[in-house]
Amino acid sequence: MTTIDTTSQVSGSEHAVLQFDELDVTFRTEFGTVHAVKGINLEVKAGEVVALVGESGSGKSVTATTALGLLPNTATIHGATRVEGAAIGNLDSKALRRLRGAQVAMVFQEPMTALNPVITVGEQLTESLELHHIAFGREAWARAIELLRAVGIPEPERRVKEFPHELSGGMRQRVVIAMALSCDPAVIIADEPTTALDVTVQADILDLLRSLKDKINTGILLITHNMGVVADMADRVAVMFKGNIVESGTAEQVLLHPIHPYTKKLLDAVPHLGEGHGQFGVAPVLDETVTERVLDINNLVVEYRRSGKKPFRAVDDISFDVRKGEIVGLVGESGSGKSTVGRALLGLIASESGEVRLFGEDLLALRKSEQKALRKRIGVIFQDPAASLNPRLPIGDIVGEPLSVHKVGTKPERQARVLELLEAVELPKSVYNRYPHELSGGQRQRVSLARALSLRPDLLIADEPTSALDVSVQASVLAMFTELQREFGFACLFISHDLAVVDSLAHRVAVMRLGKIVEQGNREDVLLNPREEYTRRLLAAAPVPDPIEQKKRREERYALLRELGDEVVELQTADLELPHTDPSRLRDEA
Repeated sequence: MTTIDTTSQVSGSEHAVLQFDELDVTFRTEFGTVHAVKGINLEVKAGEVVALVGESGSGKSVTATTALGLLPNTATIHGATRVEGAAIGNLDSKALRRLRGAQVAMVFQEPMTALNPVITVGEQLTESLELHHIAFGREAWARAIELLRAVGIPEPERRVKEFPHELSGGMRQRVVIAMALSCDPAVIIADEPTTALDVTVQADILDLLRSLKDKINTGILLITHNMGVVADMADRVAVMFKGNIVESGTAEQVLLHPIHPYTKKLLDAVPHLGEGHGQFGVAPVLDETVTERVLDINNLVVEYRRSGKKPFRAVDDISFDVRKGEIVGLVGESGSGKSTVGRALLGLIASESGEVRLFGEDLLALRKSEQKALRKRIGVIFQDPAASLNPRLPIGDIVGEPLSVHKVGTKPERQARVLELLEAVELPKSVYNRYPHELSGGQRQRVSLARALSLRPDLLIADEPTSALDVSVQASVLAMFTELQREFGFACLFISHDLAVVDSLAHRVAVMRLGKIVEQGNREDVLLNPREEYTRRLLAAAPVPDPIEQKKRREERYALLRELGDEVVELQTADLELPHTDPSRLRDEA
């Protein structure tokens, strides 16, 4: 495959802190040899951010993992990976342990898997400091507090004594960044550092990483498939496809003037906030004359009971409706109550008070048997298709299960319906007898959609149905979703925190915060001319895949935060003296 190389046009610092020279990685598996990385060349210089972008399976994480010497024994590595000039392949296990953290550090996608759940935040920070002989005892503890303060965690003296589960997702990611920062590494590898975060928290974390790069001259290798994050952060971009770097250059060159077809395909698949309907081919339709309400929620309250504690009100007196054939987007950050609303509508959790009318009937007043008949008219798509599909059943049985449960048709008729649905979601008939683990993430989500449509529902509840998908897979699923909505005419409650996706699909939008609906109305009114402060914050934090436009949006966001009396997130490193490890020591040991 042709590599389009424009790196020679990019200026930077004098020396590279991370280099991949003709890096080639293969893995031995029971099915043969997998060629994951195919002789790539890439470097990260001090004080710059290089984004390595591509979809799942392209080889991004394998490439980055070689810098830490963490690939399994089944891997065969050719070429070289160098950190501050030290060749990783030449270091023994003792030297590698000294290198990790001191010269190269990692920020992982999911902070809860990167942090030890049974050890306090302070103990995890001091562990790294003591391991690398930087500080011990009280001095290490004081330094841990300073590190938490440096990454913008309030009340660090208290937070340092807490466990990871006591912190929010954004705070946990800040702790991981503090751990990466603790030993002043020459390069930080950030592997999808914001994928699991809400849009406002993501913006804060990106501000933090940008400030880190500017103030202490650390090189950052940013691994992501989010083109908005790339536009917001990267100085240079390398696009990876099937183990090859197919295009590289400055962020403006790659994102605004792509040359390789794969890069163009990725960028074409990115939903753009403000462009509205029709971004994925056809636009969802709505007959404005239809006023029939499929779903009508009035003053709904949902509470979670906690032993010995006051009940937690997850949904607090909300009201909205969904009309026949309409798509309503329910947006908000994690913990706002979006998914709780969806579960309450399905009768999966009890409601404290209020009214939920489905197809004119009061769901909360019905008996269990009557609720089952009503739920026959509702389809559901969950966020994680792998967790929502029974791994022991073949795809044909999974899609046909609702038909069997509700005793619809004969066995041959059910089989014919399943094959019809597989064709509708653009899956080959051959998947009928395959199992979920044999399909890709995008294919599994198509199976979830086919199952949700099996009973020809009048209402579809979609809870973050594309958040776990690569950008091009997301685009194809959303295009198919729009086509099927036009064909079947179902109403839909589309729950998401991705404002650009909601902008491309929804007719109306409701914005949730802390269990309440703070704003609702037509898509154009809410997403283009928001009235409420919280909605303005959400929209200002959403990145777009254009470096020039994103820089302007970032400045506008800062101005909005200052107008609202908030501090602009910034790394407070002015008074934090970071240690420095001499890279020549590693080269000598090699």
